[in-house]
Amino acid sequence: MQLLKVYDFIAQELEGVREIFERELLCDVPAIGDMIDQVSKFRGKMLRPALVLLSGKACGEVSRAHRVIATVAEMVHMATLIHDDVLDGAEHRRRGRTINALHGNEAAVILGDMFISHAFHLCSSLDSQSASRLIAATTNTVCEGELMQLYYRGFYELTEEKYLEIIARKTASLIATCCYLGANAAQATKADCQALETYGRNLGIAFQMMDDITDLIGKEEAAGKTLGTDLLKEKLTLPVIHLLDACEHRERAHWRRLLREQKKEDLQRITDRLQESGCIAYARRLAGEFVQAAQQAVPETLKPGMRDILLTLATSILD
Repeated sequence: MQLLKVYDFIAQELEGVREIFERELLCDVPAIGDMIDQVSKFRGKMLRPALVLLSGKACGEVSRAHRVIATVAEMVHMATLIHDDVLDGAEHRRRGRTINALHGNEAAVILGDMFISHAFHLCSSLDSQSASRLIAATTNTVCEGELMQLYYRGFYELTEEKYLEIIARKTASLIATCCYLGANAAQATKADCQALETYGRNLGIAFQMMDDITDLIGKEEAAGKTLGTDLLKEKLTLPVIHLLDACEHRERAHWRRLLREQKKEDLQRITDRLQESGCIAYARRLAGEFVQAAQQAVPETLKPGMRDILLTLATSILD
């Protein structure tokens, strides 16, 4: 309920983002239009646009630039979702079929590229190109994070530190940029822009940790997307890293073997062990620490009431 109140606060501005999104992606080729409509259903919480708008409201007034930046951020994010579904072989997202499941990997890859292309076409309409340059740099960082994750698949020596670097790049960097650009477009002070950027980065790390936990122990009906892909693709997330790090040599070799063999019953044993051993709880606690770090970064100089809204949004990540 608290999260709904946060979104109610920017409902009108979010509707403006949706309108720009649909107008920019309008296509006169029916087959492509159908695919775009399918992807549009992926718009869930719209966290990144919401953070652009909330950061703008916290520091001043929301303008057209905010709505454009918010739309661009969502397009970039949705492009990564389309490509992620290809990489993971996922068949469902937002309780619907993924583009790769409906039209194949080739179409999904090109459609993801098309979203990126539209994002930068839209961003070029802004009077200042500083936002475009920052979003481009951030997109580079996101791609670096995804490539790092691919490189370290099946690498059972992966450290917690390296895991944090990966998710900071692939997820938290865009969320941090959304907060920074929202404040900057409202002509906030440099200190407030940087503080909100720090808020977004810590929030993004916590968000990805919770998403990784959901992939391990969540229910697909509740999550509305294909789960269990991290273990199947041998992508080590925090609970698994913590389990392997805490084990003695013989037990560590046992769990590594089960992860490599990919038997369904063994993967269930692994998730059971992650819960029994406290590794899931450990990951939740660490996510909570990043939420606290995000909350501590929120400056006191924001407009009245806005600090509480950002604190509430941060808390909701743990739910």
